[in-house]
Amino acid sequence: MFRRILIANRGEIACRVIETCRRLGVSTVAVHSDADAGARHVAMADLAVSLGGQTPAESYLRQDAILAAARATGAEAIHPGYGFLSENPDFVAAVEATGLTFIGPSAQAIRAMGLKDAAKALMQAAGVPVVPGYHGENQDPDHLSGAADAIGYPVLIKAVAGGGGKGMRLVTRPQDFAAALRSARGEAEAAFGNPAVLIEKFVASPRHIEVQVFGDGTRAVHLFERDCSLQRRHQKVIEEAPAPGMTDEMRAAMGQAATRAAEAIGYAGAGTVEFIVDGSDGLRPDRFWFMEMNTRLQVEHPVTEAVTGIDLVEWQLRVASGEPLPARQADLHLTGHAVEARLYAEDPANDFLPVTGTLAHLAFPPGVRADTGVRSGDRISPFYDPMIAKIIAHGPSRAAALQALETALTDTQVAGTVTNRAFLARLLAHADVRAGRLDTGLIAREIDALTAVADPDPATLAAAALAALGLTGTPDPLAGVSLWTPLTRRVTLAAGETEHDVAVTTTGPGTRSIAAGGATLTATHGAGGWRLDGQPLPATWTDGTAVEVFGPGAARFTVADPLGRAGSAAGDPSRIAAPMPGLVKALFVTAGERVAPGAPLAVLEAMKMEHTLTAAVAGTVAEVLVTEGAQVEAGAALVRLEPEDAA
Repeated sequence: MFRRILIANRGEIACRVIETCRRLGVSTVAVHSDADAGARHVAMADLAVSLGGQTPAESYLRQDAILAAARATGAEAIHPGYGFLSENPDFVAAVEATGLTFIGPSAQAIRAMGLKDAAKALMQAAGVPVVPGYHGENQDPDHLSGAADAIGYPVLIKAVAGGGGKGMRLVTRPQDFAAALRSARGEAEAAFGNPAVLIEKFVASPRHIEVQVFGDGTRAVHLFERDCSLQRRHQKVIEEAPAPGMTDEMRAAMGQAATRAAEAIGYAGAGTVEFIVDGSDGLRPDRFWFMEMNTRLQVEHPVTEAVTGIDLVEWQLRVASGEPLPARQADLHLTGHAVEARLYAEDPANDFLPVTGTLAHLAFPPGVRADTGVRSGDRISPFYDPMIAKIIAHGPSRAAALQALETALTDTQVAGTVTNRAFLARLLAHADVRAGRLDTGLIAREIDALTAVADPDPATLAAAALAALGLTGTPDPLAGVSLWTPLTRRVTLAAGETEHDVAVTTTGPGTRSIAAGGATLTATHGAGGWRLDGQPLPATWTDGTAVEVFGPGAARFTVADPLGRAGSAAGDPSRIAAPMPGLVKALFVTAGERVAPGAPLAVLEAMKMEHTLTAAVAGTVAEVLVTEGAQVEAGAALVRLEPEDAA
């Protein structure tokens, strides 16, 4: 076993690796950017080395600086985590040339699976079923369009070097192919430096089921499957193991195909073989096809650990240090069911745009696993993925695991930034999800219901008002005393553009009457704290200007200043502003140009994703206020329009 390793990553995966190393007695070295100098993974590691800079290109992608840090600290091996350099064969070669061990597959194995078209050809030769499509080298648009016609619509355009949904477009009609191809190529070039694409048949009732494999360079085993069908824009949202509806016959067929894939490239370490499955007629052994292989540990690996009882990071360390595979296929068994949800700093009501902010308060409930790289007081940076945590629940049955995770999400407390917590809880409670009727289009079909913002109920307003007025602590026996009449205090709580006026009347040392949302509630204080109409008062957080209410009626409010309330106008459609900090990747218009509603104006790159900003109304471009390549703050004006109906 290694004595010391360096972790060439950040966030929750770096923390996850450190936890296993601590248990095994392996010393750890963290690397960090300037933006991450005070990050959780830096505090957890035994040693830390600054890479400088803030963006990934200035820090976590600097191979020379990472190798120098490993040599300077006496590390024997480098764990890449996932993302960044984890699937870069040149980095693997550089690590080994330095005399260090790369904790993962060989550069040759990564190259074999790195380009989707070449990987599919390799898998066909190994007897692994692949999706019908075009994986050739001819990238002429007319040739690709003809290939799509031959395959039959709908088709998927996919970047050959892609991942995470980048460079991927669904095309349902021939007339839309050219525009989708241009968009996919542009995103692929920006994300991977390679604009090449492949064309695949789009499966009408698709399920995304992947198999966890582990190899030692000669032989491989599989650790069963994970269902990742609940996706948004081709990015995974909920993952679970085992897959709902999986049969022994189907599991055996997929497991054999996955291990054949791993052994065909001499795979060593943890990897995932991803399959697209036609679920229109149940799970059948003749209805699954190879999509790609991720030559690294996956974000969703905790659900496999939960149902197998195996620490996959420990296996990675043992195999990389020269030990044989820790188990044979016959030794591996499934126990219960596990589900994982990805908690992000993003706004589901605003097209899931990522958001920044300081995590003023962060707490997870007991009884579930929470893998996180942040703590209360940490800032969600615009430079990296906005994941706050992965929350994983394990239970004796699928129903028990789903309910445990839904409850855990409801009880998770995050203040200081918008999150997708409520969206995830609604998704887990959805009837089709509970029944196991999954496919990759479910979220898109149900998006309105899943992202609807409910009006706060009276109890939520009452809890927020008590917190805003500083009345949730132990009551002062003299509080509320006045001549002849009880003391009433008023507060205005704003949720978006809606304001709620709440009146709190102190009727006794431990009793308050609250008029909120058209109802009157009574708060009483006893040995167990405050109760609201007999129920425990919801947990809250406030800094005096904002209030967060946690629990089933979770909501965020700002406290209106009665002395400084100048009415704000509704959103100005003539001003196109940056919804978040980011890089202006592209501008599509110039001054004097006429645009129609929905016309693309600019592309903003932020948090590893591209966001196209469009015109809300028809009009003429009056000014373009930025240049391509500019770094802008949230709210910065990018383009000004003169609407057609302007006076």
